[in-house]
Amino acid sequence: MNHLYPIFLKVHELSLLLIGGGNVGTEKLEFLLKSSPNAQVTAVSREFSQSFLDLASTTDSVTMIEDVYHEKYLGGKHIVIAATDDKAVNRQIRNEAKERFLLVNVADTPDLCDFYLGGIVTKGNLKIAISTNAKSPTAAKRLRQLLEEVLPEEIDDLLDNLNAYRETLKGDFEYKVKAMNEITKGLVKVRNQKSDT
Repeated sequence: MNHLYPIFLKVHELSLLLIGGGNVGTEKLEFLLKSSPNAQVTAVSREFSQSFLDLASTTDSVTMIEDVYHEKYLGGKHIVIAATDDKAVNRQIRNEAKERFLLVNVADTPDLCDFYLGGIVTKGNLKIAISTNAKSPTAAKRLRQLLEEVLPEEIDDLLDNLNAYRETLKGDFEYKVKAMNEITKGLVKVRNQKSDT
């Protein structure tokens, strides 16, 4: 059973610490920047790979510090991602972050994670997160690819139109919910009719 609770974080308003500048660190940074190009990331590593440097150079929101991990880097952070190639250091990062009540992700170690970085589908304002409860990141990737193919490009126009309609509604919250439910129920009918043909 998957007990994870999905949330969408405004990481451009939070302070993230990423420890590790190799392949895994690059993968984590790429995931963050793809979903949130202005994510506020401080990256700490003894050295950074060229691919990490190239990726970090695409934004002003990534600060790089060449150093070994030290607990002082946890100060002022909200979220920590441990992506070093040293399991003992990753565990130390996790333990010290937990003492400060920070959310932690330890790469490739699900039992030490407070959260996972799952597959994400983005079509304009629509964002769908996919989790396999850390059982199969590859399956999440394939599901992401499938959804990217089947969701129409016009979905963002639909969302804009629905938002504009919602803004015209007068009345209390309950009335607005009923009105939006009425207008959007056609989305499911149209999809079901297409699948029947």
